[in-house]
Amino acid sequence: MDIARIAPRIKLSLQSQSGQDSAVFGSGVAQLCRGVEQWGSLNRAAKEMNMAYSKAWRIMKHTETSFGIQLLERNGAHGSVLTSEGALLLHAYDELQQCVALYAEKQLEEILKNRQP
Repeated sequence: MDIARIAPRIKLSLQSQSGQDSAVFGSGVAQLCRGVEQWGSLNRAAKEMNMAYSKAWRIMKHTETSFGIQLLERNGAHGSVLTSEGALLLHAYDELQQCVALYAEKQLEEILKNRQP
């Protein structure tokens, strides 16, 4: 195995501090939000992920309830859009994910370099 080809894989999730519920804003919810942002439809976002719309709807509602914010503005047959809070949370999640990934890569490189036999 070539140790130089090893990279960290970080699974980031955000959790409400209320402690009332176990819902997290992680990669799945973020992917659904990105789909809504791109296609203007939770149904289409779910289909692109090979997920049933009913499951996507339940996930989003559960996350909204747990976090106490509305992520999507639903317009019935006209689709959905991210609310300003939903967009803020998605972009904060994406930026934090990039920061954590970069930090982990640098730290792994440093650790491996310092531990060379």
